[in-house]
Amino acid sequence: QVQLVESGGGLVQAGGSLRLSCAASGRTFSSDTMGWFRQAPGKEREFVAAITWNSGRYYYADSVKGRFTVSRINAASTVFLQMNKLRPEDTAIYYCAARPRGSVYLGAYDYWGQGTQVTVSS
Repeated sequence: QVQLVESGGGLVQAGGSLRLSCAASGRTFSSDTMGWFRQAPGKEREFVAAITWNSGRYYYADSVKGRFTVSRINAASTVFLQMNKLRPEDTAIYYCAARPRGSVYLGAYDYWGQGTQVTVSS
């Protein structure tokens, strides 16, 4: 059974940092692009970041550029999202995804995690 399990979410004050992890199991994703999305209450899910299989290319939403960093360790089947200088508007459930069908910015990925809550207080 394929699973993506996110961890590392929590409550942090504005300006603080969190590091999210996404652990994959059930199949190897070492050849797949991995992405992070988020969904705030009452809003649609939006793209946050993505990284290609060999870490050769990175993609970021404009709202997180310069603050968030995506990385991966294929040997550990894990993808990370380092989030710095967090803002209240970053509050959302963050989801890990694997194997995009088409553009990495769209939500058409084959596999999704259950999500982890990130709350940033002002």
